[in-house]
Amino acid sequence: MVEDDDPSAIRSVALSPEDVVDAYVYSRENPGDAVLRATPPFHGRMRARIHVYRVDDTELTGAVHISPADVIADDVIATYPELEPELPEADEGQGADDADAIHERHANAVADWQDRAREAIVDSVALETDDGPVDVEVKTLG
Repeated sequence: MVEDDDPSAIRSVALSPEDVVDAYVYSRENPGDAVLRATPPFHGRMRARIHVYRVDDTELTGAVHISPADVIADDVIATYPELEPELPEADEGQGADDADAIHERHANAVADWQDRAREAIVDSVALETDDGPVDVEVKTLG
């Protein structure tokens, strides 16, 4: 492996708290995966940006994917609001109103969670390398 392609050279990774939180929410609410991605050439300080994919191309690109769940504190991850099951429809008009209210409550709960999560970015994260995991410092942007 060329030295510039070796992710073990990374000592710190800079992340936008917005990207971290948006990636986590995207993966919970949509098909596909969202990660924080750093691409070669690798050096001591790297920037990772949000990346959405359906097929993992890290073997082709040499990129490092960081799971947003690994960058947000565990106690905050545990409080992610689940979507309430929709109530059975009493009649067509009432059922639609109930469903709208459920989705609105969920959207508000997710927005509140996002505010907390942006303040709960961890200080370090493990990156997977060919030689095993390497702990790197997390720096927040903004």
